[in-house]
Amino acid sequence: MLLTIIEFVGFTVLVAVLSWYKTKDEDLSSKEGYFLAGRGLPGIVIAGSLMMTNLSAEQLVGTNGQAFSGSMSTMAWEATSGFALLVLAFVILPRFLKGGIATIPQFYQMRYDTFTMRMFSCMFLVAYVVTMLPTILYSGSVALVKIFNIEEIFGISYFWAILIVCFSTGIIGMAYSVFGGLKAVAYSDTINGVGLIIGGFAVPILGIFALGKLGGGSGSFGEGLHYLLTTTPEKMNAWAEPTSVAPYVPWPLLFTGMFVNNMFYWATNQSIIQRSLGGKNLAEAQKGAIWAGFFKCLDVLVIVLPGIIAYQLLTAQGAIDTSVGSAGDQAYPLLVLEVMPPAIMGFFAAVMFGAILSSFNSVLNSSSTIFALDIWQPIWGKNADAEKTVKIGKYFGLIVGVVAIFISPFVMYFGTGIMNFINECWGFFSMPILLAVLFGLLSKKVSPIAPKITVPVHIVIYGATKVIPFCQKWHYLYWVFFCFVVEAIIYLICIKVCPRKTDWEMPDAKVMDMSAWKTGRLWAAVGVAVIVVMYIVCSPLVLGA
Repeated sequence: MLLTIIEFVGFTVLVAVLSWYKTKDEDLSSKEGYFLAGRGLPGIVIAGSLMMTNLSAEQLVGTNGQAFSGSMSTMAWEATSGFALLVLAFVILPRFLKGGIATIPQFYQMRYDTFTMRMFSCMFLVAYVVTMLPTILYSGSVALVKIFNIEEIFGISYFWAILIVCFSTGIIGMAYSVFGGLKAVAYSDTINGVGLIIGGFAVPILGIFALGKLGGGSGSFGEGLHYLLTTTPEKMNAWAEPTSVAPYVPWPLLFTGMFVNNMFYWATNQSIIQRSLGGKNLAEAQKGAIWAGFFKCLDVLVIVLPGIIAYQLLTAQGAIDTSVGSAGDQAYPLLVLEVMPPAIMGFFAAVMFGAILSSFNSVLNSSSTIFALDIWQPIWGKNADAEKTVKIGKYFGLIVGVVAIFISPFVMYFGTGIMNFINECWGFFSMPILLAVLFGLLSKKVSPIAPKITVPVHIVIYGATKVIPFCQKWHYLYWVFFCFVVEAIIYLICIKVCPRKTDWEMPDAKVMDMSAWKTGRLWAAVGVAVIVVMYIVCSPLVLGA
């Protein structure tokens, strides 16, 4: 345990020092310097930050938990994200970067009106504070409490162990985000990403070796791989039945609900898109988005496959009770404890900690950005200088972080898997946000009345699907897509009945070089081919059953 603690502290301090060194000379008093990293991020840093913002403990614990309880159909959350990132690269970014957009709500004000901007700003902030930030802290704590055996060491209950880790993680995350700005977040993301690649890929590799020992095997990688691919072929099938419910992902959703849900998350979610808006030019921003699509395919090996390995290994050993509702969320930490050598456990814990910080401080930075630029400054700070605006953003970040810390331990009582909880909660906000961006960019005629109608309509329809018994028999993403279709029709009706009096055009802010990535479309085609091959391999034609 002493070695684990030394490794953990050493790697964590190393990341902090390197992030400080890379950003110590940055001007964080300006809005662009603090909130958008001075619009100077290269493509590889954008891709790394996109990945680490998304790839946190709630993914490692929650998505692997879904695979444990379901099948490889869970990989839809990862692999098919590449399609949404292409939409970001070729549809959203050229228009947003041309207009010098800093936040999604800022675009809403530019395209619609102030009321629309504030309405969506509040929706983002509620989703971040109530759903994302507490869940990020809680899911990471689930893993770290197990790794460091905090309950037994301190002789405390599970709740207090979770609370201690949530508090510690939240405080450090606030320090990164509030005092370092987006650039510190982005560089710490990239450094942690290197560690996560090493530690994250080590878990399934070591897990396969462990599978090789089952049934009297010698423990070779080949024996373990054969056991993985042949013992439970139904787990290797990514094409779930159309009537399947979560954690399975029915195959029709790949072309409907999952597609529009991923477009919302990767192309219009402020905490994600903010990295791309900080690109030094359009080409680098597009590189970041497209490269992130490739990395999402590799994610399957880190945050889906270990769930399948955990199912085979832990159930064979009788180390987990699959009848318990929370068994899935316990699977990944238990697998890590089972296969990770004690000599490198501290390093892996530090990588896990970095992943938690990455998502937490990224969302916190986005919350500060939205509040400072889209709510406080237009209402109370019209004459405030940039330094004052940044200071207000920091204060708000501190408040939000403290609130999230106190909410986070209670996530354990929400009665559902971590990822299901997050995704179902986002369902209350996702489609109105997505449609307002898509129609705002692609239509010159849509007027501000459309988003004002769709928001309450969406909340009523989606909320009804949570209480009507018939609706609960179907995967919730079917209803997300149903909302998308209904609300798109509302937009089309509004364009026909009450269009804008004058056509709207995105202004040219001339903030950067807008030349597109020359080979971007070629790499996009390669990315699509990779996704198609993955689904062929994980089908009844090859590995699935």
